[in-house]
Amino acid sequence: MQGAAEQYQYILRDESMHCNFGIDVINTIKLENPHLWTAEFREEIKGLMQQGVELEYRYAEATMPRGVLGLNATMFKEYLRFIANRRCQQIGLDVLYTGATNPFPWMSEMIDLKKEKNFFETRVTEYQTGGALSWD
Repeated sequence: MQGAAEQYQYILRDESMHCNFGIDVINTIKLENPHLWTAEFREEIKGLMQQGVELEYRYAEATMPRGVLGLNATMFKEYLRFIANRRCQQIGLDVLYTGATNPFPWMSEMIDLKKEKNFFETRVTEYQTGGALSWD
């Protein structure tokens, strides 16, 4: 499984870019069309955020019923609440979960740091040729 960590880094980088793009789109729409940013619409977004947190929490419970190496569903729920608050603030909403904290400070380091690594410029460390494969 060589390179699995690097694959996760690329996925995390891409998902972070998608999230930041979505935040930028929402904030741009708010600037260009302030009449759309009604109290009713903000409440709808809050409801969607809360629903998303609940669905992610169910996923955590299903995949980590007993927890693994310092990560369990309860800690993950707190992290989800922390991130939901952060996302709400990024688009100009009040926090949903007062007092939520980040139980995984190392996660912020992984997500928030810009990793300017280009897949096509990295060094290949292992090769496997067709002649080395077994077709049996």
